[in-house]
Amino acid sequence: MKLAVLVYEFPPKIVGGLGTYAAEITRKFVMMDHDVTVFTMNDDVISLPTREIWRGIEIHRPLHIDVSDSLPDVIAEDVKKWGRGIQFFSKILVYNYLSAAKLINELVKKESFKYDLVIAHDWLSVIAGITVKKQLGLPMVFHVHSTEQGRTLGHGSKVVSSIEHRGGQTADLVITVSYAMREELLSLGFPRDKVEVCYNGVDPEKYSPEKIDPNKVKALRERYGIKDEDLMLFFIGRLVGVKGVDKLVMAMPHVLQSVPNAKLVIVGLGDLQDYLQRLVNMLKLQDAVKLRFEFIPEEERILHYAACDVAVFPSLYEPFGIVALEAMSMERPVVVGAAGVSGMREIVIPCGEEQCGYHINPNNPADIAWGIVNAVQDPERRKFLGKNGRKRVLSEFTWDKIAEQTLKLYERVAAKK
Repeated sequence: MKLAVLVYEFPPKIVGGLGTYAAEITRKFVMMDHDVTVFTMNDDVISLPTREIWRGIEIHRPLHIDVSDSLPDVIAEDVKKWGRGIQFFSKILVYNYLSAAKLINELVKKESFKYDLVIAHDWLSVIAGITVKKQLGLPMVFHVHSTEQGRTLGHGSKVVSSIEHRGGQTADLVITVSYAMREELLSLGFPRDKVEVCYNGVDPEKYSPEKIDPNKVKALRERYGIKDEDLMLFFIGRLVGVKGVDKLVMAMPHVLQSVPNAKLVIVGLGDLQDYLQRLVNMLKLQDAVKLRFEFIPEEERILHYAACDVAVFPSLYEPFGIVALEAMSMERPVVVGAAGVSGMREIVIPCGEEQCGYHINPNNPADIAWGIVNAVQDPERRKFLGKNGRKRVLSEFTWDKIAEQTLKLYERVAAKK
């Protein structure tokens, strides 16, 4: 098949799990002999090539133009109130319209490109997807990785929610990342007969404990002042309320009562940075909690998984949770939020012979602590959980398997063209 993929983030511009997903899945499509053209955002700081071939994928990145001054009179009040504001919304609009125009007018009409499907990821790209579907008559697949209502815990933009809803109504197929997310989409009015589930994946060759240099692990732990006898707890992700990272810090006094040699390392960027620092100081956790406000590259992220004894992701809303898979692939036990919309509840087995981690209530610091203490106290138990985690990844969550499942859904839509 020939696929036109619209996705807001793509290497080297990666903000979160969506960029990782897009890079891995499109590469697998190419390796399976499908043609892929990606339309993604350019960068404001360093202008990236507007057209290039990378790993067999043709990538287009329209150059941004600032139209924010022309928007205030024509956009809704709730967009004006955003912290990111009109500037961010203008970038999204420009990216969508320039991508659609380039695909339709330049690649298809001028260069005679032919596509079987147009694929849009999240509201950030679905405006272009809807436009391309209408202009070219192509079937459209809409991937929904999260919703505005969920990301903001019900306090988000009605404009964005409306864009998501229109994408669901217009698409020929909606693919989402977990059964928990499918239920959320149905509750929001997405057509039941259109919504299918296909999980995310991980590369177990890249995320492999056997490929880690022990000297690098030792050096990393020393960087945070973590001794050999200490137990390292690890969180990585956006530092925003929905990730539950503040509740994780609040759980540490409970953890230290049972595991006094526990050390928590938090890595990421986000709106809660100042609050987390104040929280650590207020609870006098400076020795037990290490805050690193950075976006670290993948190689270093893998090293952190190898260095830790347990990975903790107490999200209040997590449609999938690719970080949990990465930790499991590195044979680390995981403690995950399992309330509300939680794909991690489906990923992580919490009991029995195949147990690989613990489910906790992310709203309750004491319950988070319970999961952590149970995961780390017994060295043999940690090893058992870690081995089971990697076994589950190899069985269910490799990118090869995920790509095959996704392509079957694409082929079903393309066949109806």
